[in-house]
Amino acid sequence: MSEQKNGRLYGVGLGPGDPALMTVRAVQVIAEADVVAYHSARHGRSIARSIAAGHIRPDHIEEALVYPVTTETTDHPGGYRGALDDFYAEAAARLAVHLDAGRTVAVLAEGDPLFYGSYMHMHKRLADRYPTEVIPGVTSVSAAAARLGTPLVEGEEVLTILPGTLPEEELTARLAATDTAVVMKLGRTFPAVRRAFEASGRLPEARYVERATMAGERTGELAGIDAGSVPYFAVAVLPSRIDAPRPEETPGGGEVAVVGTGPAGPLWLTPETRGVLAAADDLVGYTTYLDRVPVRPGQSRHGSDNKVESERAELALDLARRGRRVAVVSGGDPGVFAMATAVLEVASQDRYADVPVRVLPGVTAANAAAARAGAPLGHDYATISLSDRLKPWEVIAERLRAAASADLVLALYNPGSRSRTWQVGKARELLLEHRSPDTPVVLGRDVGGPAESVRTVRLADLDPAEVDMRTILIVGSSQTRWVRRGDGEQIVWTPRRYPEA
Repeated sequence: MSEQKNGRLYGVGLGPGDPALMTVRAVQVIAEADVVAYHSARHGRSIARSIAAGHIRPDHIEEALVYPVTTETTDHPGGYRGALDDFYAEAAARLAVHLDAGRTVAVLAEGDPLFYGSYMHMHKRLADRYPTEVIPGVTSVSAAAARLGTPLVEGEEVLTILPGTLPEEELTARLAATDTAVVMKLGRTFPAVRRAFEASGRLPEARYVERATMAGERTGELAGIDAGSVPYFAVAVLPSRIDAPRPEETPGGGEVAVVGTGPAGPLWLTPETRGVLAAADDLVGYTTYLDRVPVRPGQSRHGSDNKVESERAELALDLARRGRRVAVVSGGDPGVFAMATAVLEVASQDRYADVPVRVLPGVTAANAAAARAGAPLGHDYATISLSDRLKPWEVIAERLRAAASADLVLALYNPGSRSRTWQVGKARELLLEHRSPDTPVVLGRDVGGPAESVRTVRLADLDPAEVDMRTILIVGSSQTRWVRRGDGEQIVWTPRRYPEA
């Protein structure tokens, strides 16, 4: 007598709802199956079964996997998650009986089986025990884009898929940061999702698709949808921005946003800054900083030298006055020795009084270098620029003495350049009047960039020849600690507690 072989498990993607969008392979597998399984709520109606109904025969064994809970509460000792875990284990055990008997089991799934689908819970519990094949299906994401008739993502745009069940603040941040997006699982989450679109500034772009390719399909602008009418099977869509209609230039319709790109590269951008950079009609900035921002179709870039800050500010404000959305690009944080001051100074003139200006924060060079070294800015500190291009050296020297005598940690910006070679040495002399020669000094160069170098030296050993314009110095206080850990790593930190006199 031959040994009984196990059956085969199939996860069958049915597409978004229209039976005509089922794949040929999905139809073949259902036809070959002995058992057809599908999930449903307690009312017993299964969307998956309704899609595949034309291919289910009277001789098929049907297994209805009925959820014990959907959105309601439960008295299960493990709570909602515990109730579902027990349900999935029981459902998998029911299917295993058929598989052990040598029957082929097709588990039906709306959309794609491994894309927010119920099938995946069967797959995780059974695929390591039985021969398994997953039949991909058209997702609701693709169906929604098709029904809207607009490109979803193009070129180098980034598509983000989000569950509407995320916390509202998280949704807001992710919507602000991405190029295009689809938010799933609406229904009861819709009010919070709509607020997230509005808070991220993306509501005017957002579209709505309900029951794509199914009976009762509805599409429209997300802003105009009544929250009480939104079912679970609905998605919110941010389509591609490439070639999308831009608002016409109208006087008074523009704005200037001054943004900080951090010390280097996209890892240092905030979600808010990413969103503003993507939405801008014009980018204005020092060419080196503009080069950090990806080129986007339809955007105009206005690069210039580092010494024409007022001219850049005027250009940005003039563009905004014509109705353009302008992002002024700055390194680090725009309000720390950077472009925000220049823009606000020009914006204070009467002719620009009606141009909206906002400043978005960024990671500072001091914060970046401090994080690489440990936590040298853990207590009170002062930030001083050593550049005497805009203020006399006498002012700088007096501020260094005052901060040093107050025992503040110092973050020293713009310490040197090709035309300024003596300031670091002079600053070291001034600081040694108040600080121990053993005071740790962090030298952070090109932090976050390809030539990053962060090291710590004694104040007495600080060599001005090793400092340039891309370097920031953090000089410790009398309380700053500098130790070598067991793995050889050196760390620097300033205790938060200061000793009593």
